[in-house]
Amino acid sequence: MAHTQPVPVIAGVLLAAGGGRRLGGRPKALLEHRDRPLVEHAVRALRNGGCGPVHVVLGAAAEEVRARADLSGCVTTVNPWWEEGMGSSLRAGLGELVGSDVDAALVLLVDQPGIGAEAVARVRSAYRTRSSLAAAAYGGKRGHPVLFGADRWADIAAGATGDRGAREYLRAHHDAITLVECSDVAQAFDIDTAEDLRHLE
Repeated sequence: MAHTQPVPVIAGVLLAAGGGRRLGGRPKALLEHRDRPLVEHAVRALRNGGCGPVHVVLGAAAEEVRARADLSGCVTTVNPWWEEGMGSSLRAGLGELVGSDVDAALVLLVDQPGIGAEAVARVRSAYRTRSSLAAAAYGGKRGHPVLFGADRWADIAAGATGDRGAREYLRAHHDAITLVECSDVAQAFDIDTAEDLRHLE
């Protein structure tokens, strides 16, 4: 009888804590896109891209996000240090997974609605082992989502400070990253400024 590999458990980790400083303090998770909050679009992208469980890290206006967005079936964590930047949210999200049976975390940012399930599924499929490291690429340039095998979480969390998130870690390990071209199925713009709001429908 052939020995089949167990299906890896790839959790989706959505970083949705930002307060939208440059948007006049409008929490990014609640920006409307096609009549629903951005956080719902991102959760759907993770889920439809094959990730589960889905963990959502909230911060700014967390209670309002929980009240207004449908996050049923998600595990939500509130990052009390969200104002320190994305690094603290990444630490919170990975911290929730430590000790679980999850093999890898696929990290997505709430303010990139141009990235949908196709890009998530592509990056997810780059998983090989618990030390896997993969990222979407747009025209050869590294972007999100990013996949971190479980064996790398402790080192990533240790370096995730301020707004850098995993940037330093990825730079130091760039030879290990599998880049997955996604520019044909996704757009990697951020919603950071009032001008960027034109991307929302």
